[in-house]
Amino acid sequence: MKRIKLISILLLFTSSVFAQTAPPADIATIEQGLKKLNVLGSVLYIAAHPDDENTRLLAYLAQEKHYRTGYLSLTRGDGGQNLIGNEQGELLGLIRTQELLAARRVDGAEQFFSRANDFGFSKGPGETLKIWDKEKVLSDVVWVIRKFRPDVIICRFPTTGEGGHGHHTASAILAQEAFAAAADPSRFPEQLKYVKVWQAKRLLWNTFSFGSINTTAADQFKINVGVYNPILGKGYGEMAAESRSNHKTQGFGSAKQRGDTYEYFKNILGDAPKTDLMDGVNTTWSRVEGGSAIGSEVEKIHKDFDVDHPEKSVSGLVNLLDKIEKVPDTYWKTQKTKELDELIAACAGLWCEAYSAEQTYAVGDQMNVLSQVINRYGLNISLKGLTLLQRPDNINSDPNSFIEPIANYNLPVTTKDKTIPANELQSYNNDCIASKISQPYWLEAAHDAGTYKLNYEGNAGNPENPDAPTIRFDFSIDGRSIVLDRNLMYKYVNPAKGEIYQPVEIAPAVTANVAGKDYIFSAKQSQNIEIDLKSFTKASGSISIKPIPGWTVSPDKIDFTNKNKGDEWAAVFTVTPTNSTPNTSVFETIVTANGKSSSLGIRRISYEHVPNITLFPPSQAKLIYLDLKTAGKKIGYIEGAGDLVPEALRQVGYEVHMLTESEIMNSDLSVYDAIITGVRAYNVNNRLAVEQPKLMDYVNNGGNLVVQYNNNNGILVNQIGPYPFRPVNQRVTDETAKVTVLDPQNPVLNYPNKINDADFDGWIQERGLYFVSDIDPKYQTPLQMNDPNEQPNKGSLIVTNYGKGRFVYTSLAFFRELPAGVPGAYRLFVNLLSNPKK
Repeated sequence: MKRIKLISILLLFTSSVFAQTAPPADIATIEQGLKKLNVLGSVLYIAAHPDDENTRLLAYLAQEKHYRTGYLSLTRGDGGQNLIGNEQGELLGLIRTQELLAARRVDGAEQFFSRANDFGFSKGPGETLKIWDKEKVLSDVVWVIRKFRPDVIICRFPTTGEGGHGHHTASAILAQEAFAAAADPSRFPEQLKYVKVWQAKRLLWNTFSFGSINTTAADQFKINVGVYNPILGKGYGEMAAESRSNHKTQGFGSAKQRGDTYEYFKNILGDAPKTDLMDGVNTTWSRVEGGSAIGSEVEKIHKDFDVDHPEKSVSGLVNLLDKIEKVPDTYWKTQKTKELDELIAACAGLWCEAYSAEQTYAVGDQMNVLSQVINRYGLNISLKGLTLLQRPDNINSDPNSFIEPIANYNLPVTTKDKTIPANELQSYNNDCIASKISQPYWLEAAHDAGTYKLNYEGNAGNPENPDAPTIRFDFSIDGRSIVLDRNLMYKYVNPAKGEIYQPVEIAPAVTANVAGKDYIFSAKQSQNIEIDLKSFTKASGSISIKPIPGWTVSPDKIDFTNKNKGDEWAAVFTVTPTNSTPNTSVFETIVTANGKSSSLGIRRISYEHVPNITLFPPSQAKLIYLDLKTAGKKIGYIEGAGDLVPEALRQVGYEVHMLTESEIMNSDLSVYDAIITGVRAYNVNNRLAVEQPKLMDYVNNGGNLVVQYNNNNGILVNQIGPYPFRPVNQRVTDETAKVTVLDPQNPVLNYPNKINDADFDGWIQERGLYFVSDIDPKYQTPLQMNDPNEQPNKGSLIVTNYGKGRFVYTSLAFFRELPAGVPGAYRLFVNLLSNPKK
């Protein structure tokens, strides 16, 4: 049990392997593992977002220098844009989390996060740290440092603002403060029940040259990270491109770089390096008491390693366990024992995995688990037992008490070994109880704009749920205990792709998805709201709606009986506003199934480059009562990078048709009261260069074209509108910024809705982004706004008549505001779609 408790600490920082349950065991991996086993050094890289990390440097540190290397991204990138789909906010953060884990599987580093939420672009660290709740996020950085114990910490950005984004600068400020705080027992003393204070040797800034900003200098310490690794068959510039190209939601596919490339560093705190990043740090086994002999033995094993017979190294590696387990340094004992166990398994040809019979189970149901083991070289290996790992629910519990024996384990009692025969696949059927839904831990509780709320403080730092179902295999090799942990996965065969592994889902008994996200009431009339229910076990019960002041809901509840696993059905409630109705209310379901209540829906996200993502969001929708008039009915929509504007418009009664190129080029566009281009359409839709003349003809002949924002980089046409203007990297990030009306008589502010100051209340995240400048005088600029201490900006909305029609370009963040149910955003956007008849 002592070994089990020791190694279980590592579960806090392990990530699942996509498309397999066991780690690679090829000769290159073994060679790299033998080198890493003899290196006792660690480096932590700190920045703000997914994509901020220097993948080339991470790969070099992890794969060439063999340091334990980590990347702490303070946020999950929730506030960015999505170039491959329409997920925003928390959903985008989930995808980017998996993209970072995919990147780390390439470059060999580990991934960590704080509880900070990416609330969107910030122009300064003051705003960032206030919204984030600086002390909470700082505590997370200190927690990661104290657990990871880096010898060297590296920042991507400086505290002086050259990184541009306020999040970037804030990440450097927090890293500097955490460098000292992690070593101070008076800072966050509640952590010291589980970790010790830690002082890193130095904090460096990884200087950069981005565009017009060059912060490197010839006299700075530098490292050539462009070297070639013959074992891996690639250089670190090539590996970095493979890693970075996993950031697909950001369009960061990268070309492979080959040859010498230098990274530059400026010392911020601690002793400055002179000849090596680890100057003054002992990275050999001699850094720990009694470690010198271990280092010599590892060297000998590596020297004698036979690539044709890796099993010959097993005996020597097993003998190392005795020596490593006597090392008094708990941190390195834990880390190297874990590495050594996996290395022994790889050399021994020992493979094991555990997978479920089904992908989804309900909480409390029995999971059927098949565990498999093969001993490819016929060594003296026996299986002593299988264990289901679980963790406590709060930090006040013993963080090592993860262990519960697997239910109904069908081997003999665990004190009696079961010998694994040579090259014969052994299978063991087990039954486990599904104990907790597969909800990302940072989404378990409602949170504010700046930080996620953690129900269990010990989760800070983890990229994923550390308590995801995991099976521990306890082997005996030559009489020594070897412990291997394997995530429980669902495995199936796809006829086109072969064997596929995906995460196991544990769900509530019954989920309830409200069909729409927002329901707009522009009069005191009833609407029917459909709830789509799905059962994940045999269930009976009812669904009802939490009371909503100012609204009536009927019926009171709807019963269901004898639903089987997989059954889907719908329940419909009629909702009617009353005279006392507030502008916005929350419609929330309550499902009672088999005597237990929940208010959760289900959402699945699937992309080829990351594992399937499942979450259980609150079963809610917004009821929005507003004075909204519409003009026109039929809307054509040209897809851009992905947004939810079409769905929002359908909620208020528009018929939205997604236009194809053939329809744009060959059909009569005059049937559309307005045509809208999706966000970044002129960045991502290559065919718009061909379609643009047809769209201008549509406007000239009386149509109404509304173009949503585009990035200033990579615009695919020379001129988006009938007259010149230029998108630039200017924005108003304060969602409460004062909006001044410059042209009160402009039709976009009067028809069919009279826009007033109240229509700019309740906006989220930002007013707008990538405003326009160099605006031709033929355009009208009805609005003006600015962030604090900045000049007024007229570039959020421009309008012009062209021929018989109207052209509108808007940088206002309607793609965020409409899905969020912001009433004034609906009223203004409807006006943009409604060109008064002349």
